Amino acid sequence: MRMLALSLGLALLCLLHTEAAATVPDRSEVAGKWYVVALASNTEFFLREKDKMKMAMARISFPGEDELKVSYAVPNPKGCRKWETTFKKISDDGEVYYSEEAEKTVEVLDTDYKSYAVIFATRVKNGRTLNMMRLYSRSPEVSPAAMAIFKKLTRERNYTDEMVAVLPSQEECSVDEV
Repeated sequence: MRMLALSLGLALLCLLHTEAAATVPDRSEVAGKWYVVALASNTEFFLREKDKMKMAMARISFPGEDELKVSYAVPNPKGCRKWETTFKKISDDGEVYYSEEAEKTVEVLDTDYKSYAVIFATRVKNGRTLNMMRLYSRSPEVSPAAMAIFKKLTRERNYTDEMVAVLPSQEECSVDEV
């Protein structure tokens, strides 16, 4: 659960990154509440814990010109774990952010900024590179088209069906109270 929680922040940060031909969206299109509805990873922790995971929530805001703040709410066996992380912009080639605390990079693989985003996060921990792909949605019910895009991208990144989890919704843990 710790890796999921730590990965949420920077994954959401890359919501600002667009494909080279696209324009950077207005921050108002990115800000607000997002649901983490599906994950893909080959890490030992994820493969061991994925059946216990529930949908997480995050809220994106912009406290400064080159800052992005993400508030998290992740259900766990002890209730609801909540925290906030502020990230700094590190690239003028698209919108890329980094948090020293999490030591992560992120990239948007596909998004429409209004209803879904597929995010790929990389973190180096103890000399090992950990990767996770996430599907974010503006609502707990993701569209079939967004889910199809997510599944296509997981196959392109060599994730098997066993490495993918569609997360059940949860009501007990909300970013509205962070």
